[in-house]
Amino acid sequence: MYETAAGPVRGRAPADEVVAVLGVPYAEPPFGGNRFRAPRPRTPWSGVRNCTEFGPIPPQSAELPGAPSWSPGDEDVLSLNVWTPADATGPLPVLVWIHGGAYTFGSSAQPDFDGTALARTGLVVVTLNYRLGFEGFGHVPADGAADVCPANRGLLDQIAALEWVRDNIAAFGGAPDDVTVAGQSAGATSAVCLMVMSGARGLFRRVIAHSAVGPVFAPELAEQVTARVAAAAGVPVTWAALAGAPPQALVRASDAVVGDYRKDPDSGQLHWDPVIYGPVADGHLLRDDPLHLITAGAARDVDLLVCHTTEEYWLMDAVGSASEVPTDERLRRFAADFGLSAALIEGYRALMPGAAPYDLHLAVYGDLMFGVYSSRLAEAHTAAGGRAFLSRFDRGGGEVRAWHCADVPFAFGNVDDESIRFLIGGAAPSAEDRALADRMTAAWAGFAATGDPGWAPGGGEVRVWGTPDRACASGNWRDSAAVRELWDTYTYRPARS
Repeated sequence: MYETAAGPVRGRAPADEVVAVLGVPYAEPPFGGNRFRAPRPRTPWSGVRNCTEFGPIPPQSAELPGAPSWSPGDEDVLSLNVWTPADATGPLPVLVWIHGGAYTFGSSAQPDFDGTALARTGLVVVTLNYRLGFEGFGHVPADGAADVCPANRGLLDQIAALEWVRDNIAAFGGAPDDVTVAGQSAGATSAVCLMVMSGARGLFRRVIAHSAVGPVFAPELAEQVTARVAAAAGVPVTWAALAGAPPQALVRASDAVVGDYRKDPDSGQLHWDPVIYGPVADGHLLRDDPLHLITAGAARDVDLLVCHTTEEYWLMDAVGSASEVPTDERLRRFAADFGLSAALIEGYRALMPGAAPYDLHLAVYGDLMFGVYSSRLAEAHTAAGGRAFLSRFDRGGGEVRAWHCADVPFAFGNVDDESIRFLIGGAAPSAEDRALADRMTAAWAGFAATGDPGWAPGGGEVRVWGTPDRACASGNWRDSAAVRELWDTYTYRPARS
């Protein structure tokens, strides 16, 4: 049994030497009078709360392998999970995981996020749910509710979870002053947003960001999306009307807006990958895109470990969410919508001789969204006086791709889970795969414990994860300085359309 500020909790032992305490509420349900508001502290409960199952997940339409689905009526969605060594006497370093999912889907209950293997390295591991989609990131008009309906509610949930860790993790053997925040994709960008948000200051010492995606939204884009979602839901663009719409109605409306963007080739950047929600550079809670703020030195006291995969966007091809780019004309249209130069496209064509327009699109878009943005975070942090470590995940070959999300089961040490085998190529993991997982798990544990993942900070060394690992200068075209030079003149700005 573990004591928390809201009451005692009891977990279960998923494996020898580890205890998991699941579905612990860290805030009040964000519905009813709490809807679209900042998270409120959890009301204490009486008696011992059995925390042996994951809590309900936030509103969404996605159904992910091995994970629960959302059911309308589920409201107690702001919960977290703790894995701790059974004999933990503390204080142990703490790793807090923020899941990805385009700010629209996913949860802490996904099987690749099981913290057992990491807890065996001597960490206390925390994973959390936060509000997604319109509930967490939709713009709510300030018609008399500006003080209670802030932007970036999903980020505020994450801060509330970190405050829970500060106040309660010692009871689980964790050190509240030795916290690392880790995340992948939307979770990675959430983590780097927290690096530069004053409301999160002092809640963690280090950040692990795998496949951070950028940039964040400008306020006008968030307003445009709300107008379209409200129209699809058949409600006025007012706080009262949106708060009166059932969550499932806004989920359906959001899915309809995504479909409209996909079908409309004149809808600009959102036509190509319509992620319609995300952190908003509102000038208040989040003053600007985190890359710009990190460049200015806003987070130089936080250590940063960055990783991206070498074939990020091929996952979107595999799951059928990538746009069709069968011709050079479509490729040129894509480049124009993102302000990419013809020279950049031709540079990729030279590096990928014989590649079809679609493959060029996948390579360029993956680097634009994830690879280049992630790398620039590490470079900017180093240049601003912070400590940053850069790595790439390049475990592939044959039918196996080093695509988006493929690195996560390795870092968590969960490559043997059959429900997520698709992410690592479909076949059972080899002995080399398990050894790679051990190395990546050890790097995370080392960074969380000491700030040292096993290689030097700065741009002098880049760790390339594979079977086997290799040095950056390998002859692989993705390690070429030519790739980096192609992006030298590209500037990330908050997305506006």
